[in-house]
This record gives sequence, structure tokens and C-alpha cells, in this order.
Amino acid sequence: MPTNITNEIITAAILGFEEQKRRIEAKITELKATLTGGPAEPEVAPEPLRRKRRKMSAAGRRAIAVAQRKRWAEAKQVSEPAPEEAAKPKRRLSAAGRRAIIEATKKRWALKRAEAAKAEMAAKKAAPAKKAKKRAPAKKAAAKKGARKAAQVAAPAAPEAPAQ
Repeated sequence: MPTNITNEIITAAILGFEEQKRRIEAKITELKATLTGGPAEPEVAPEPLRRKRRKMSAAGRRAIAVAQRKRWAEAKQVSEPAPEEAAKPKRRLSAAGRRAIIEATKKRWALKRAEAAKAEMAAKKAAPAKKAKKRAPAKKAAAKKGARKAAQVAAPAAPEAPAQ
């Protein structure tokens, strides 16, 4: 048996024995019920197992409150944004720098256009020339047909000679 018995150990032992007592009483009532042939009421109603509330001293509560306030103060201090540094002045492009950029851009585009023209010429040389199909007769026939209709509508038919 340990020589250092604390209040916690004693409390745990009491709770264990009370639980055993409750189980034994339940068995006894069960056996009595089988003797008499009917359900028997337990002599003592088992009380629900409740732990005693621990009480905290005022000094303990005060110490916890002080510690919590300290934690909150640190949290608020960290979350506040740091003061902003003076904004840097906006940088401006000099006229000479702007001209240099414009010239370089024009040079790049000229090279790109020259490469595109070279590629187009190579594609034309590589592809065989196709003969153009004659489409003119089809258009003329449609035009003639439309002209005939217009002429018929514009010129009325010759009147018949009166019958004698």
C-alpha cells in the first residue's frame, strides 16, 4: 500500500466502492424479486453518482483573471497594424527614356513584320498555283434570265386586232 495517500486517491476509492455498492444492491433486489415472484422495489433508491464541486479561492480566480487580461493585451498589441512608412514618391519616366523605349518597340515590330513577310513569300513559292475556275458564265445566265423577266413586265403584250 502506498505511503503517500492524497485526497484525490481517497476520493477515487470512495467513488469506486459506492459503485460496487450500487451494483450489489441491484443484484440483491433482483434475487428478492425471483423469491417473491414479482418485481420488488429496492429498499434504498440508488442515488446518482455526483462529484462534489471543487471550490476555488478568490485569490485563485483573481490570478486567472490577471493572466487572461495579460494574454488579451498581448494579442491586441500584435494584431494592431504597424504604422506605415512614408510613401515613396511616384517615379517618372524621363523624355529620353521614353524615346528609347519607343524606338526599341518600333525596331522590334519592324523585325516581326519582316519575318512575317519572309514566311509569307516562302509559303507562296512552295504552294503550286491553282487555276481559277470560270464563274462568269453562270453569272451571265442569271443576269440574262433576270433581264428577260424585267423586259416582259415593262413591255405589255401586243393588243389583238378587233374581231370583225
